[in-house]
Amino acid sequence: MTVSTLPPFDLRDWADDDVRNPYPVFERYRAESPIHVADGTYYVFSHAAASTVLSSPIFGRRSGGGGPIPAGHSILRTMVNNWLVFLDPPRHTELRSVLNREFSPSVVTSLRDRITAIAQDLLAGLPGEFDLVERFSAPFPILVISELLGVPREKWDWLRSQAVALQEGSSSRAARNPDAHKIAEGAARELHDYFSALAEERRTAPGDDLVSLMVGKLKPDEIVATCVHLMTAGHETTTNVISKAVLTLSARPDALRALRGGVTAAAIEELVRFDSPVQAISRWAYEDVTVAGTEIPKGSKVMVMLGAANRDPAKFDEPGELKLDRDGGRSVSFGLGIHYCLGATLARVELEIGLGLLLDRLGEFTVDSVEYPYDMVFHGPHQVMVRKSE
Repeated sequence: MTVSTLPPFDLRDWADDDVRNPYPVFERYRAESPIHVADGTYYVFSHAAASTVLSSPIFGRRSGGGGPIPAGHSILRTMVNNWLVFLDPPRHTELRSVLNREFSPSVVTSLRDRITAIAQDLLAGLPGEFDLVERFSAPFPILVISELLGVPREKWDWLRSQAVALQEGSSSRAARNPDAHKIAEGAARELHDYFSALAEERRTAPGDDLVSLMVGKLKPDEIVATCVHLMTAGHETTTNVISKAVLTLSARPDALRALRGGVTAAAIEELVRFDSPVQAISRWAYEDVTVAGTEIPKGSKVMVMLGAANRDPAKFDEPGELKLDRDGGRSVSFGLGIHYCLGATLARVELEIGLGLLLDRLGEFTVDSVEYPYDMVFHGPHQVMVRKSE
């Protein structure tokens, strides 16, 4: 392991400009070494090392402690500890096998008309000036997952507000807000009660939704946790991709014109690689292991810097350039291995349809202002003020 000449890496206390654009910071650390160690945490910056950690069974999601939520928030803690993303085999395998059917390409394809209708409804009567996040990027994916879960339309606004409150419990935000876990616990209680009642309804009167599929196959707490996890994971990540794609394209007129006639699969992959919706994800070493020449002891926390790996010049030619027809390797934005994003197929269809319709409806536009929350894990603006040209 190279002795670093840089300050110890940390995801806290970044300057606002670096939060908006973390890639120059990542580049400095990755150029010096693929892995940096600070306060006992191993930060992985290179694509090769990230791929090793994400795909190896030596690295898992369990720390051996009580999970990512501190004691004193029992409902939130139980819910998060049952999320698919925090499970290891064999329970992860069992739960994923139940859910894979609902997220298969054929099922997602059958949702295209409903996804299109949701996007068109949100974009109807788009004003001359508006907040992109509030008007489209945030509600669009939450409405799609609500449709998949069988949540009635009159509850969609409420569900979105609870999803936003629940995200306050994420590690980056909780570190800066002493009331974050209290806010998230309140939302978790509301969501627990709602999805528990919905599951009971589906037990006696099943439908063609995901909740009906899980009843009888999963325990009550697992049903609730899975509903909430799908809702939050699909909400925040897709919101970030749409918002950041518009920002990226607004600064690149040629790329924007190229996508006016339709958003291609290659363009989606490139936009997700270029500015990742999730910048970091944690793993724990279950054995002593060496990665990229660095010895990682058993029990160590490992943070895979997805955004850094996706800009690694050893993997991608001119990684800081947006190339909508790029054909030079796979990004790690959706993960790898057993924890590869369950909703990746759904997210791609949402982006193809939603971003395509949005760009067509926007016409010529400018971005007047952008505000980012302090979150170096779920990374994206919480406000993008857009003005359509006359």
